[in-house]
Amino acid sequence: MKSMDYRSLIEKTALKNAHGHDGKADVGSVMNKILGEFPDERKNAGKLIITVKEVVEKINSLSPEEQNSIIMEKYADILTVEKKEQEHRLHDLKNVHGRVVMRMAPSPSGPLHLGHSRMAILNDEYVKRYGGELILRIEDTNPQNIDPVAYTMIPEDLKWLNVNVTQTVIQSDRFELYYERARDLIGKGAAYMCTCEVDTFKDLLMKGKACPHRNNDPESNLEKFQEVVEGKNKDASPVLIIKTDIEHPNPSVRDWIAFRRIKGTHPRTGNRYTFYPMMNFSVAVDDHELGLTHVIRGSDHISNTEKQKYLFNYFGWEIPEYFHYGKISIPDSILKTSIIKKGIKDGIYSGWDDVKLQTVCSMARRGYQPETFRKYWIDSGLREVNAEFSWDIFNSINRLFIDPGADRYFFVKNPVSIKVENSPEINSRIPKYQGKPERGFREYHIKDSPELFITGEDLGNIKHGEKIRLKDLFNVRLENGIFRFSEIEPSKEKIKIIHWCPAGSKPFKIEKPDGTFDEGFIEPLAVNMNGIFQFERYGFVKKVSDDFGIYIHN
Repeated sequence: MKSMDYRSLIEKTALKNAHGHDGKADVGSVMNKILGEFPDERKNAGKLIITVKEVVEKINSLSPEEQNSIIMEKYADILTVEKKEQEHRLHDLKNVHGRVVMRMAPSPSGPLHLGHSRMAILNDEYVKRYGGELILRIEDTNPQNIDPVAYTMIPEDLKWLNVNVTQTVIQSDRFELYYERARDLIGKGAAYMCTCEVDTFKDLLMKGKACPHRNNDPESNLEKFQEVVEGKNKDASPVLIIKTDIEHPNPSVRDWIAFRRIKGTHPRTGNRYTFYPMMNFSVAVDDHELGLTHVIRGSDHISNTEKQKYLFNYFGWEIPEYFHYGKISIPDSILKTSIIKKGIKDGIYSGWDDVKLQTVCSMARRGYQPETFRKYWIDSGLREVNAEFSWDIFNSINRLFIDPGADRYFFVKNPVSIKVENSPEINSRIPKYQGKPERGFREYHIKDSPELFITGEDLGNIKHGEKIRLKDLFNVRLENGIFRFSEIEPSKEKIKIIHWCPAGSKPFKIEKPDGTFDEGFIEPLAVNMNGIFQFERYGFVKKVSDDFGIYIHN
């Protein structure tokens, strides 16, 4: 391949790499990509790496806006979102015989967060692939961990994520069903009532020894169960235990608690019920009663799956096909509902959609797109190994979806006023989107020797005697603290390009994900526009009013 062809290919590869990684290309990644496409050139790797380093260094010295200008002019296909058949990105489910029935089972302790979206989208993708039912089952059998707003917010979050729920089930509506199945198990001799002290019971299990109540006859167990259900013996602390293998190698699977008394008023059932089913009991019963064919859940539920299979075997029910995916750790995130609730109460967060949080409603408010969530989780796949969530990749995916529709505007952070001496009267014509003239232009009539605003940071970085370009306006030179007009046409030599705002620009405030604010001026033509925009040399912002916006990412 010719050297110029090489350089063009390297430039394109470096720009693509930089575009997906916050404007910074990686030499190793670019080199591997080139050699992957042209393996015969490995013999010239020593010479090739020199050129790659030169090109990457040049690309990384450019601002994101300058990089985008080159992309739009020479390599516009980089910005094209590949329309891949997403259903082929996830492996096939085992033992599919026709339509599938799957479920999402959040607790109503608060709205959904970023981690929950994985569960929702993967289930939705499989139901779309095979056809069938996707059940939203709200697991609200712990009155001490319920926020009533979640009953409304969870369905709203799923709707925003474009997850198609075909049936909604709320477990607190199903107490009588759980009691009926408990009586059936007691009658089979597969469950027993226990009033041992908690520590005593745990100690016996750890030693592989039976509780003294384990061999009580079904009739007495049924009688005691009914007394507790009816609210009698309120001073006792009875539990219903499922018989398993008392010597099971995993102590957590040994005889486990199916029901316990919980104090507290339930937001939907009040004080009608006090003997509550535990998760492993209600989940197993519902998975059967609702006809679940496949269950995908986190690897932290492997022991729970083994516990629940005891109920399926006692009743002779068909066991669903289970798949346990690895845990995803999400760095720099606040997901725990108890922390968020306390933060809201203490005034640290303005609500569930505070921009400092990673709830689905917060991320929607900030400007993330539902398509971003779906593409990220599908691309990540359904894997059994643990992994770490990548904000860089997530943001690069979101950028692909919002960039094509985001017009460009100038926001000058921490503005300082400058006066340009000896400049002519001029009409500035700034593209709303570089390389797409059909999108229109932002046009300003700039008087001679005008007052303009630039960022304080840019001003501090301009050296005496240095020539710079005010983007889409003209070139100026700083001499003895005074900006003097140089020429209108772009300089052939490489000089800094900075953005600016004209006189008459309006104050604007941007809230950032860390809770801080950036303040400055926004150009006049952007004032009455709301939506998602790219503020050049700053980042993507969701503008929600004339004077306020929310930062999305760079």
